[in-house]
Amino acid sequence: MAVKRVLKMGEPLLLARAAEVKAFDTRELQDLLQDMRDTMAAERGAGLAAPQIGVSLRVVIFGFEANERYPDAPAVPYTVLINPRLTPLGTETEEGWEGCLSVPGLRGVVPRYKRLRYEGFDEFGRPIIRSVEDFHARVVQHEVDHLDGILYPTRIVDLRRFGYTEVLFPAAPPGDD
Repeated sequence: MAVKRVLKMGEPLLLARAAEVKAFDTRELQDLLQDMRDTMAAERGAGLAAPQIGVSLRVVIFGFEANERYPDAPAVPYTVLINPRLTPLGTETEEGWEGCLSVPGLRGVVPRYKRLRYEGFDEFGRPIIRSVEDFHARVVQHEVDHLDGILYPTRIVDLRRFGYTEVLFPAAPPGDD
């Protein structure tokens, strides 16, 4: 399909709760997912939510074998997750650096649940239920936040650990987050 423009922080659609997907395995949903895959690949992202490309639906994709923005992160299986529900598995949280295609050039330390279960559906309406932890759990929480109109800077506790990637990590590869 096509690489779409990624909406940036400040655009109203990124602050709204996205609508539930009502029909699976449709041409429209397949086209949306292809646009999301194309855009995520072109932007070298770890994940992408439909609202980030201007579509207010509860659809996220994520996953990678390796990602230059998170060189120490383990692989996360490629996943299409529709109408997700997250359930923390305990109260333990951990802090970690995050970036976002909708907040380019910046990084911040965000607390997230260490372990969680996510449930939802794939593009064909088949149920997905997974229990995950660490970076996989962080990626899912970040992407699902987009569906509720939440961008990661609002979750930063200590703004002294929020700044421009090129300043915070001068040896990092070039590129926006």
